[in-house]
Amino acid sequence: MIGRLKGALINKQPPSLLVDVQGVGYEVDAPMSTFYVLPELGKDVTLFTHLVVRQDVQQLFGFATEHERGLFRNLIRINGVGPRLALTILSGISTDEFTSCVLDGDAAGLTRLPGVGKKTAERLIIEMRDKLPEITVENSSIVVGNEMNNGATPVSDAVNALIALGYKAHEASRMVRQVENTAELESEDIIRLALKSVVK
Repeated sequence: MIGRLKGALINKQPPSLLVDVQGVGYEVDAPMSTFYVLPELGKDVTLFTHLVVRQDVQQLFGFATEHERGLFRNLIRINGVGPRLALTILSGISTDEFTSCVLDGDAAGLTRLPGVGKKTAERLIIEMRDKLPEITVENSSIVVGNEMNNGATPVSDAVNALIALGYKAHEASRMVRQVENTAELESEDIIRLALKSVVK
């Protein structure tokens, strides 16, 4: 399994990239969210990758963050969602917006994505709800606003603490998301406000 690539970005034409790794050119398909943060041609790029092997083809998919790759891997496990549709989903909606749609049961928001009908949207909500915390908590990658914070943060600490208190992972994530200005708060404050919102 090829898990990561680091090399010179030779070509980029959505959704395909060509990355030169010590003289070997890797063709990689990537979502638009990754394209938006790519460097100029000739510059080094690091991509987290997932290899899809089928009888007639091998496809390598690349992502700017481990969080995106984790979401992609969970999406393609869902019946009716192949790699191409997963790439379309990641290209049409940010990871935090997708998380909000799933946790809030917003099927209408998901059906605005190309190729996602009502049944697929409902399946995404049901099957992804318990998988999202695996990505955000276990990888310690929590979306705050439009930024990705890797490693332990007050937000991830708060989510883990709420789980330890007995809340389900998706409930803990939702409670923390409802707290305003988390980037300016310590984990203890986030936990306090999250618990306070429950008893309102």
